[in-house]
Amino acid sequence: MPDDIIREPWEEIEDIVAAQDAAYLDQYLQKLNPSDIARAISRLDDETQAGVLTLLEPEDAADLIQELSDVQGADLLEDLPVEKAALIFDEMESDERVDLLQELDKEDAEAILAQMDPHEAANARKLLAYDADTAGGIMVTEFLSYDMNMKVADVLDDLHKHVEAYSDLIIQYIYAVNEKHNLVGVIPLRNLILSRPDTGLLNVMITNPLYVLVDTPLEELEQIFDRYTFVGLPVTDSTGRLVGVALRSDVEEALGEIAAGALTSFSGIVGGDELRSMPVFPRALRRMSVLGFNLVLSAIAASVILHFETTIGQMTALAFFIPIIGNMSGCSGNQAVGVTIRELALGLIKPEDWRRVLWKEIQVGLINGLLLGIFLSLVALLLHRGPIIGLVAGGALALNSLFALCLGGLVPLVLRNFRIDPALAAPPIVTSLSDMCGFLIFLSVATWLFM
Repeated sequence: MPDDIIREPWEEIEDIVAAQDAAYLDQYLQKLNPSDIARAISRLDDETQAGVLTLLEPEDAADLIQELSDVQGADLLEDLPVEKAALIFDEMESDERVDLLQELDKEDAEAILAQMDPHEAANARKLLAYDADTAGGIMVTEFLSYDMNMKVADVLDDLHKHVEAYSDLIIQYIYAVNEKHNLVGVIPLRNLILSRPDTGLLNVMITNPLYVLVDTPLEELEQIFDRYTFVGLPVTDSTGRLVGVALRSDVEEALGEIAAGALTSFSGIVGGDELRSMPVFPRALRRMSVLGFNLVLSAIAASVILHFETTIGQMTALAFFIPIIGNMSGCSGNQAVGVTIRELALGLIKPEDWRRVLWKEIQVGLINGLLLGIFLSLVALLLHRGPIIGLVAGGALALNSLFALCLGGLVPLVLRNFRIDPALAAPPIVTSLSDMCGFLIFLSVATWLFM
């Protein structure tokens, strides 16, 4: 055995915080990649997590938090004194700052905004006013813009003078504006560097550039970035005034968070993202709220079986097929739920498109229902359950698969129309209704034939 035991990063961080060695903490964190930092922070207790941020300078603490998920970063900041948290927020990029403020309770967010630098706080409040799923909600307000009448030499001179101040900016493009700060052109950095110093920006810039408005939805931004290789898109208000830049990376991140949120809801967890580093009791309550709802629906579906207790008692072979019909129909229905939720998230369909969704699911349901029904009938024959029972079970599964697919396609649209999260409510509703329908079809036909 080697004398030196390799230690986990979180163990090393614990010792550094206990020793109050701020310099070494900063040095050690710089060696770790973002995923290692996030994992290490999640293993620390609340007191040690707060100690990490307390030891770091506000700028370094801001860099650390921006490497974490929004929910993890917000949990860290909630444990800090408001004054310290405000200093860290002052050092963050505008879009990251707003994302974290949205994760905090309103009271905590307001307390931090009140302690922040007035200019940074005003900028944050402005961005918070935009819908989170629009260009205004994800844009960065740190960008370089120059008067369109300036020369290349003037811009290069400004860049050289403010190297340190501009070092954190993504400078792929520079924006030319008029006296009202309206966007008039975009200047790729390459064009700027390769032009003669005495050349005017008007002769270097791309005129009539592609831009988006502050209320442009994420789905439209995704489509634009799919068509073009831009790193960022200028964002203007309704008057044409340049107010920010929507970055490709931020659009991808926001869409990823929406997908992750849908997956969390689809799994039956309310209240947003959940991490195992969170307190146990709140995590249990967030899960229990959906589990309780699901229990009620399952009990209602199972009550159908009680109605046919006599039939099942005299034909015990029927019991073999009940869980198969319920399980397969639930799977089929939730496949349709998943497709509908994805198309809703991408803006491909709206509740008023229910006829097209229904027709598409009927086509799939007829094919899959027929194949599943035939397969279950063959299984019944192989297990010597009898051809009649096999035909009844196969027919019930075929009909119920069709019903479940149609239900799975339509229920999310109905829920969205009533402003209910379909990812959260649709799966248990579709599963319970398809179970109820499947049990009813199968046991009703079996009672009519055999009793």
